[in-house]
Amino acid sequence: MKKIVIMGVGNLLLSDEGIGVHAVQELSKRNYPDNIEVYDGGTLGLLSGPLFENRDLLVVIDSVEAEGEPGDVITYSKDEIMYSSIPLKLSPHQIGVQETLLISELRGECPEDVIFIGVIPDSYSSSTELTETGKNALKKVLAEVDKILAPYL
Repeated sequence: MKKIVIMGVGNLLLSDEGIGVHAVQELSKRNYPDNIEVYDGGTLGLLSGPLFENRDLLVVIDSVEAEGEPGDVITYSKDEIMYSSIPLKLSPHQIGVQETLLISELRGECPEDVIFIGVIPDSYSSSTELTETGKNALKKVLAEVDKILAPYL
């Protein structure tokens, strides 16, 4: 049975920047089998490595700085995150997901499969609530996670 981690990343105090944390709060209410773990990675940065190392599949949910419109949900593969088609900084975190994954990869402990679900934020205002755009994007994110996990349930 594959070991799967879903990790939400972001700052819950900065509105849509906290989309990943809001997502895992919703996902943690679900009754997943024991091989699927859901973590609030918050703003752990490099400290989040032990949450996902030596697993088979990692799904990361975070805000993303990318071309598009606020509320757009963009899914990236491991190769896109680590090697090629997107800029080095996926998210506004100082030490972000990419750097943590690269360190895990160098240590030989990075999951074979990594999927990054990014949401272009509408606001970074000081608030623990998502904007309406963020709330609509959250529904899309949860549907994307359901699609990813379907073969494992």
